[in-house]
Amino acid sequence: MDLTSFSDWISAFLLLLALGGCVYGLMAAAMVGRFARRVSPVLPEDAERPSVTILKPLCGMEPNLYSNLESFCRQDYAGRVQIVFGVQKATDPAIETVKRLREAFPALRLDLVIDPSQHGSNRKVSNLINMSADIAHDIVVLADSDMVVKSDYLERIVAELSQPGVTGVTCLYHGVPANRGVFAHLSALAIDVQFAPNVIVGTTLGLANPCFGSTIALTKASLEAVGGFRAFKDDLADDYAIGEALRKLGGEVAIPAFTIGHTCVDTELSGLWKHELRWNRTIRNVDPAGYAGSVVTHAFPLALIAALMPGAGTGALTLAALALACRILLCLRVERAFGLTPHAYWLLPIRDMLSFINFTWSFVSGAVTWKGHDYRVVADGTLIPEHAIGHETGATSV
Repeated sequence: MDLTSFSDWISAFLLLLALGGCVYGLMAAAMVGRFARRVSPVLPEDAERPSVTILKPLCGMEPNLYSNLESFCRQDYAGRVQIVFGVQKATDPAIETVKRLREAFPALRLDLVIDPSQHGSNRKVSNLINMSADIAHDIVVLADSDMVVKSDYLERIVAELSQPGVTGVTCLYHGVPANRGVFAHLSALAIDVQFAPNVIVGTTLGLANPCFGSTIALTKASLEAVGGFRAFKDDLADDYAIGEALRKLGGEVAIPAFTIGHTCVDTELSGLWKHELRWNRTIRNVDPAGYAGSVVTHAFPLALIAALMPGAGTGALTLAALALACRILLCLRVERAFGLTPHAYWLLPIRDMLSFINFTWSFVSGAVTWKGHDYRVVADGTLIPEHAIGHETGATSV
């Protein structure tokens, strides 16, 4: 095969993938609408609401941290609620935010655990292990610190968990830019037009069984049955691993028909690149075949590369324009389905190109950066720190 024939073959293959990506985008738009229209379960009005403990592992001061945490304090929920915050350093600036919340919500039980003990390579899970002793109620809701929710969040989560055959509940999320910068908006776009639709397609077709750190709701008995948080102390994808463990108890991990907000805080390209690379490598480790197959979702970059190859005709550019139009349509569908603020659509081609480059680079190595710490990810998804982790002792609960 000469060079020209090989180039033609590659171009045709890329265009075929891009065409498949256009079909995928239209299919995803239809499935998003169907997902959002599902009827959600509700608790009987006269039923007693079970008591709930919300776990909030914290690490440092984040943009919008107070407003994110405050949204969990402002729940229209008739049952008793305890929120446990956990940090691993007595000097962590997030402690001041917890103090402010205690002043603003004196009637709400807000507990703070300060414990430097490190139980494995996953620092968030180590924090959760340290917090576990303070769980006071039978329903436990774990939610990352960068999530923001509406006042009916807890009511809807508990309603889902109360359904027969459900051992856990997790939540889809949408992007909420924390600033007006372009990188925060690019981060939100990645969530709204790539991550969320891909999850909906995967679950609808039975190809994915996700569980997200945005929300993991379960009973205290189920947590103990899966071995507690200690069972996940070295997992990069601890949320996915918890979901798998809950399914092995014989039930499903339900995903309600609404999204909660994920605060996007990026102010520069390097930060955006690093955390998206961690996400991509996490997904690659969880489902390598599915992740490789998701190349078809990058229709616009694939068609554009084909258009730049020698001998490419105008058909490649036409297909690139079609791919971009399908992406805009999908974005509009997601915004309408979940009541989101419209995006800056001119960012979509930039977003798609950046995503494709990050997707490609994720195959190069297993290095990830997480909360300022560098790790290597081995084949089974276990985190190996670049430097030895010190084991400190001495815990306090305040």
